[in-house]
Amino acid sequence: MKVLVLGSGAREHAITLSFSKSRSITGLFVAPGNAGTDEIAENLSDIDPCDSKMVIDACSKYNIDFVFVGPEAPLSLGIVDDLKKAGIHAIGPHKAAAMLESSKAFSKDFMIRNSIPTAEAVEVSSPEEFKKIINSKKGKTVIKKSGLAAGKGVLESDDRAKLLDFGLDILRTDKLLIEEYLTGWEVTIFTLSDGKDYIILPSCADFKKAYDNDEGPNTGGMGAICPVPSLTSQMLEEIKKTIIEPTFKGIEKEGLNYKGVLYFGLMITEQGPKLLEYNVRFGDPETQALMPLILSDFGELCSSIIKGRIKTFPLKISSDAAICVVIAAGGYPGEYEKGIPVDYIPHFNEKYVVVYHAATKFDDQNRVITWGGRCFSVVGLGSDIITANKNAYVAADEIYFKNSFYRHDIGRKFFERGKS
Repeated sequence: MKVLVLGSGAREHAITLSFSKSRSITGLFVAPGNAGTDEIAENLSDIDPCDSKMVIDACSKYNIDFVFVGPEAPLSLGIVDDLKKAGIHAIGPHKAAAMLESSKAFSKDFMIRNSIPTAEAVEVSSPEEFKKIINSKKGKTVIKKSGLAAGKGVLESDDRAKLLDFGLDILRTDKLLIEEYLTGWEVTIFTLSDGKDYIILPSCADFKKAYDNDEGPNTGGMGAICPVPSLTSQMLEEIKKTIIEPTFKGIEKEGLNYKGVLYFGLMITEQGPKLLEYNVRFGDPETQALMPLILSDFGELCSSIIKGRIKTFPLKISSDAAICVVIAAGGYPGEYEKGIPVDYIPHFNEKYVVVYHAATKFDDQNRVITWGGRCFSVVGLGSDIITANKNAYVAADEIYFKNSFYRHDIGRKFFERGKS
């Protein structure tokens, strides 16, 4: 099979690396890709993943058998609908189902319609209504941009001025949700669906805040762990019963015909698990921690999704733990410099460390340079979370470019909780 992966981040590098190890893949392409994917696949760097015509033309030119859609933007624009019309298989939901992520208002209504436990919320489109509600609130409040925001469309605060500024800025172009602030700990569950059945992948947790101790602004994600040691089998069963199963029943009932990756972002509260959000694709950076632990042939796994045979697929998962540390450009998630040469990228034994490129490219001197905010994901592997953490940070210390930074506490709260 020949596969085209859409996207250019560390998530897509992780997906591409897994495809590169598949016995069933005879051709591997990435659009537009990065400096890391260029080493294991053919980058189609001139192709915009959101441009259906360009993607379809590339599929025709390179005889692509199926497309794996990495980021959310092409899905929200209907890339899968267009590929289907052209007779090309794709891993990812069609435009109507992608609204589970592309519209927070739609997804919240879906949760309520299908009796899925979630935070209470109010949809707001008027600045006057927004001001009135915020000024009446006490304590921490959550504001969410309804549309896509690359992980940065959420603010949790008890500062009225900050909440007003953040919300009024959103309302210039979009609707928003004012949501109940939930306390507990977060976990991510990924499922793979073939339109009829689904399987559940190992649990993950990401770290959204820019700095240590969960301080600073929200980012697209500064690190992740997989699996989450504090998620018990009993809790997973409760999540499956109260959230995952009702979701797929709702999808079937509403005719959404979901085929692809469905992400459940959860808060484990004292009252039980509650759903924060859906994503309609693999998360970034959770994917980087997850993919090295999938021992099954990834090409065959995706083929089973396309053929409607996910239920009988022999999924094999490593017993190891993984910790992902994101190395970012100075200033991220605010203003940052692009085009910084990366001094050195050592090679590591993939049994212990995997390095994924995110926003990187080659310059005219064939040097790897940065081209965005999150530049690398360094994944440490080990028999337990503490060993994985050690391997990740030993490797992260060896990758450097001017003003680079990373969090030093990824995973710590989970293994410290385990000691208490």
